[in-house]
Amino acid sequence: MPGDQLDPEIAEAVRAIPIPDLDRTVLRDMREFSFPVPELSDLVTRVEMEVPGENPGDLPIPVRIHAPADRTGRLPGVVAIHGGGFVIGDRTMYDGLFDRWCVDPGMVGVSVGYRRAPENPYPDPLEDCYRALKWTASNAEALGIDQSTIGLYGASAGGGLAAGLALLARDRGEVQVAFQFLQYPMLDDRQTTPSSQLDDLYIWSRRSNAFGWTAYLGDLYGNDDVPGYAAAARAEHLSGLPPAYLCVGALDGFRDEDIGYAQRLLQAGVPTELHVLPGAPHGFEMMGNSAIARQSTLNADAWIRRQLRSH
Repeated sequence: MPGDQLDPEIAEAVRAIPIPDLDRTVLRDMREFSFPVPELSDLVTRVEMEVPGENPGDLPIPVRIHAPADRTGRLPGVVAIHGGGFVIGDRTMYDGLFDRWCVDPGMVGVSVGYRRAPENPYPDPLEDCYRALKWTASNAEALGIDQSTIGLYGASAGGGLAAGLALLARDRGEVQVAFQFLQYPMLDDRQTTPSSQLDDLYIWSRRSNAFGWTAYLGDLYGNDDVPGYAAAARAEHLSGLPPAYLCVGALDGFRDEDIGYAQRLLQAGVPTELHVLPGAPHGFEMMGNSAIARQSTLNADAWIRRQLRSH
């Protein structure tokens, strides 16, 4: 059982924050729930902007731009896609991450406020992210971004969207993505792996996972023809994708699908780094300052620095 293997440093924090299974009955309350806001750095500026529509009827997409307060010249850019099972979360979720990355190694972050399911099922959230990526590349000079170095970051459902976005950008050929950072990404709507079927999963349960996929896919849910852009584990061809970083806890329901996706990326010739963290559940880095979370941060920062140096 997952609880028997939970890292002791994480166990107390996880059990002190009971998170209910996510479904329609608690969705409104979960959207209104606010996690403690970290103290923000005055070394980083944050500006709210909007991505305009490309066609009549398109709604603007809110984005939150993070940049070093003392920046000079153009910096690498990262388009970040928040998690929340496709149904909760917002563009402020990565404030702490960009407070770190904007200063060291130095970058501009574009956090996307995409439309959420179930009100807006696939492909709307993914198309919002694509418009934000395309807008970032088109406005790179004004944003202070080096157009040749625009990467993707996403965690959980945001990681699934980032993986789908990397596939979509490859196939449309309008924007060159430099790298994809997938933090315990939500990749497989079929939910047939051993880890996805575990009972008593912390943070993100089997029931929550089924609800998230049902909300996101709408009428496509349960069908055999779900496209790889919607669930990247279904993508048939992974060659030509940008370098990838995947990190997942050994007690995460996404463990097996993430390991499988990393293997397929490697087999397709995509430079890929995979970390599987023992004793870690989904969202482990939110569960206090554990040794596992600190090591994961070091791993992630080292990989990001290597990607930025290579461009």
